Order: sequence, then C-alpha cells, then structure tokens
Amino acid sequence: MTAPLPDRHPEGHDRPDRPPRPAPGRLAFFLAYLQIGLSGFGGANAWARRVLVEERGWLSEQEYAEYLGLAQILPGPNALNCAVMVGDRFHGAAGAALALLGILGGPLVPLLGIAGLYARYGSEPLVVGALDGLAAAAAGMTIGTALKIATRLRPSLALAAVGACAFAAVGLLRLPLLAVVLALAPLGILAAWAAPQRGPGR
Repeated sequence: MTAPLPDRHPEGHDRPDRPPRPAPGRLAFFLAYLQIGLSGFGGANAWARRVLVEERGWLSEQEYAEYLGLAQILPGPNALNCAVMVGDRFHGAAGAALALLGILGGPLVPLLGIAGLYARYGSEPLVVGALDGLAAAAAGMTIGTALKIATRLRPSLALAAVGACAFAAVGLLRLPLLAVVLALAPLGILAAWAAPQRGPGR
C-alpha cells in the first residue's frame, strides 16, 4: 500500500509547485533497494534511477538528480549516500537503514562467491578480457544515465556550461575532484538561481 506524500526538497522544504507523489511502504521500499543491489551491474546509480524514477515514480527526475548530486560531493560511495538520503526522506532513520540493508545485503552472497572465483582465476586471459568488457559496459551505462538525466531536465545554458567545465576538469584534465567541486559549486549555485523556474512538469 502506498499513500500520497507531499513532494519535498532534499533539505525537507515543501515544493508546492509539484504534485504529490506516492510514498512507498517500508517493505516495498526495502524490496526496491534489494532489487537495485542485486541488479546494479555497472553501478547502482543507473539502476536506482530506473527503479525510483521510471518504474516506481517515487521521485521525479529533478529530485533524483538533486540527491545524486549531493551524494557525489559527500565523503563515501555516492550510491550509498544517495540511498541514505532517499530512505531518510520517506521513512527517516528506519528508511535509511532499510535502503542500506537492501543495497548492501542483496549482493553480499554472490559477491563473496565471485570474489573467491576471481582470486583463483582472475589472472586467466579469458577472465581479464571479460572484465575489460564489463568495465567498458559500466562506463557506458554511467554516461548513458548522465545523458538521459541531462536531456530530461533540460538545464539552462549556464548550468550546462558548469557541467561541461566539470567534465573537462575531472575527465580530461584529471584535476582533483575536491578542488573542482570547490571552484565550480558557487558558479553552479548562481546558475541555478538565475535559471527560469519551471512549473509542475519540472
């Protein structure tokens, strides 16, 4: 069973310009993150977006992008940071714990088995080639998810420019991530404030 939940900003402020979205029950929420953990090949963020935004409709594209953006500038794995914030949004500390249990507990058993196999056969040429292919697929999924979010959110020219600068600084110039965040965050905030506000379809 789900019940309407007022749309809220990650910081907890109401968003009156957006329609209410369904609030998942605790069991449904746990099972969703269990699904994310078990199917998150190539990175959990792409699968989390698919489950939370596209399949369940619990978050809008904008909300998920905001949580993910905040998770990426905090210490620790961004998928876990994002899970904690989304869980806290819906069910407080219990929701954060359920999200972590689902996303970590689900893959634990197969991970232990795969780790044992890798320790034994990881140097085999066939395994090395397979892992290279998986790494390329994972990179493609990450890029595809970023492009899908950017396309649907349609950022302003100024915001797109900040994003392009971040990509160039980190991806091409290999500059330290913390320095890039500290330099570009104020510009991103100014660009967001200057961007025209969208209505309920945002």
